[in-house]
Amino acid sequence: MVLTGNNGEFDLVEGRNPVMEVLKSGREVERIYAAKGLQGAGKRIIEQALDMGVRVEYSDRGMLDSISVTGSHQGIIAEVSKFRYSEDLEGIINGAREKGEAPLVIILDKITDPHNLGAIIRTANCCGAHAVIIPRRNSAGVNSTVIKASAGAVEHIPVVQVTNLVRAIEELKGMGLWIAGADMEGESMYNADLKGALGLVIGSEGKGISRLVKEKCDFIVSIPMKGEISSLNASVAAGVLMYEILRHRLQSK
Repeated sequence: MVLTGNNGEFDLVEGRNPVMEVLKSGREVERIYAAKGLQGAGKRIIEQALDMGVRVEYSDRGMLDSISVTGSHQGIIAEVSKFRYSEDLEGIINGAREKGEAPLVIILDKITDPHNLGAIIRTANCCGAHAVIIPRRNSAGVNSTVIKASAGAVEHIPVVQVTNLVRAIEELKGMGLWIAGADMEGESMYNADLKGALGLVIGSEGKGISRLVKEKCDFIVSIPMKGEISSLNASVAAGVLMYEILRHRLQSK
């Protein structure tokens, strides 16, 4: 949902953790709608917002329900400046290297479920990834649902939206990254070398990695399966692989 404030269009950020993270991020907050009588974490968020000079409007929960996109606002909704995608992919990679870190980029090939996108962004931040790349078309973009599902992680990790995913992969290769694709036909993630500068490609919920993107991958990795179900939800698969990458990196130190 997009509201129109005094300075143009705004997005809604819903829930306690996402609102807290957006206050920390420095993104412009036009106002906060808060349920009357908030206590605990909700009350502390309101106090911080007021200290920062943010306008707070108290409402009943029925009003908050009427404007909520996610249906899970926890009594607090912020009206904020529209989310801005990062554009300087080379700068992100160079910044990682300047910190002495091997760049890790998560590349999402047509993830259309905003809950999956938000969950992947959240895990990417937890695992120390430096950016998430999504295509401009045929993919979920960052909206209120994604922000809520990410628990506010979108405020702390660059999300890069590109016109051509294949071209973006070629640029990453030119910057020295190896590209690993996630596919059930690949070698076990336990046998793969996941320590260096890496781009991890996660395919769409239904079709997996598209043919052209898969052809650009340097190698393919899989998650071992033991049960009757032979596939995982995209965000779960991404999380398993990201934590395996983190394990490799921690052990190599």
